[in-house]
Amino acid sequence: MARERLPMRKIRDVLRLNAEGLSNRKIAVSVGVGRTSVGETVRRAQQAGLNWPLPSDLSDEALQRRLFPVVVKAKKPSLPDWACIHRELRRPGVTLLLLWEEYRTAHPDGLGRTQFYQLYRQWKGKLSPTMRQTHTAGEKMFVDYAGQTIPIINGLTGEVHEAQLFVACLGASSYTYAEATMTQSLSDWTGSHGRAFAFFAGVTDLVVCDNLKSGITKACFHEPAINRTYCDLARHYGTVVVPARPKKPRDKAKVETSVLVAERWILAALRNRQFFSLTDVNAAVRELLEKLNNRVTRHLGGSRRELFEDLDRPALKALPQDPYEYAAWKECRAGLDYHVEVDKHYYSVPHTLLRKKLWVRSTERTVEIFDRGNRVASHLRGPGNRRHTTVLEHMPANHRHYAEWTPESIKRQAGKVGPTTQALVEIILREKPHPVQGFRACIGIVKLAPQHGAQRLEAACGRAIDIGAHSYTSVNSILKNNLDRKRPEKATDGPPILHQNIRGSGYFH
Repeated sequence: MARERLPMRKIRDVLRLNAEGLSNRKIAVSVGVGRTSVGETVRRAQQAGLNWPLPSDLSDEALQRRLFPVVVKAKKPSLPDWACIHRELRRPGVTLLLLWEEYRTAHPDGLGRTQFYQLYRQWKGKLSPTMRQTHTAGEKMFVDYAGQTIPIINGLTGEVHEAQLFVACLGASSYTYAEATMTQSLSDWTGSHGRAFAFFAGVTDLVVCDNLKSGITKACFHEPAINRTYCDLARHYGTVVVPARPKKPRDKAKVETSVLVAERWILAALRNRQFFSLTDVNAAVRELLEKLNNRVTRHLGGSRRELFEDLDRPALKALPQDPYEYAAWKECRAGLDYHVEVDKHYYSVPHTLLRKKLWVRSTERTVEIFDRGNRVASHLRGPGNRRHTTVLEHMPANHRHYAEWTPESIKRQAGKVGPTTQALVEIILREKPHPVQGFRACIGIVKLAPQHGAQRLEAACGRAIDIGAHSYTSVNSILKNNLDRKRPEKATDGPPILHQNIRGSGYFH
């Protein structure tokens, strides 16, 4: 705080007593002022070249001007637009030194470099903590799910399903994309990424995500494990997935802020509306998202859309020609029948790979099987009916013979033996839930003809039909025990055993 000036009367007394040789302390006591004020007055008189006695024509106003000359303040240098400086720093290769040099070129009498740096840091420090990171244009896309959900009512049952809100934003401009999905499953997670890239009309260098189980199979500070399907998506779009460090929310502070903004400007606005389909929800979300991106931000003096067009859009990489097709990866072990199970269907692999661990990549239309990165089999996607899809080349040589059999070929071979053999074969194929399950039994029966003769096999099949023994084991047993030469005895009427303990049907009437 500046000290109050002494009256001219006391200033003259100070100068007089000083000329008489008194010390500053005695002068201060005599005049009734502070010792510091005495020293300051004497110093100013010496600088002004004044000695006691003062000139007789020196008025108080003139003395004041001599002792306290008016200092012309230098013109304040024009300050830069700190918001513009902050935006420019997000461009690739732009540094604070470069911006200062451009500023001094336009304003030669402007701030020095050190003061320029200090004032910028002071301005940046007034922003929210999530804005203190410097994000290069086109470098990062942050993704996450909002904590709040959107209820969707089933119009038939009245059941309420809580839909999830996916949020993605770009680092430099905070340009935001949001959509509702039914779940947080891997298919919805990857699908939302593809639609976000399409919305931004480009791809960033990095994708920063939370440690969501759908995308990150193992959350680790040093070496997180990323889901293989998620890696496929990143490879397809030419980007890299970088999970945030566990328990480090500032790594993804940008999307945390965007999620908060989306909850305030989208979810809060929809809180009193009822939705009956996901399509209706996303139509409402898109409408509010448009308003959100067009709002002028308080600190940066422009809307998210304007910043996006100016910063991020020119720096984004081009989209691939085709959108990503969702593919699920699964590690399987080939069974003893050289098939792997995918969604209740079985697909063949080369028989040399049985009992080996393999990776299966399944899309909506195809199933591909890999061994140490090499594709060893490819199939069209089959229904989940517990059936098999088998490639003939995958089978061992001794199995291929059986693979060539069909119900029609088996019936033809049985017909060459005789009509009774053909009839038994037809019964066996008809009784099985699937004809393939009876192939081995039928083939075995037909192969008994060379060993026992067609005539005996015909008789044995006839006996098997009569006694209801429709199997290869029964026919083979009949032939071994020479029962084909005997006809089965017909059952007689009445109980076969007469005993006093047998009551008979009349007992119950």
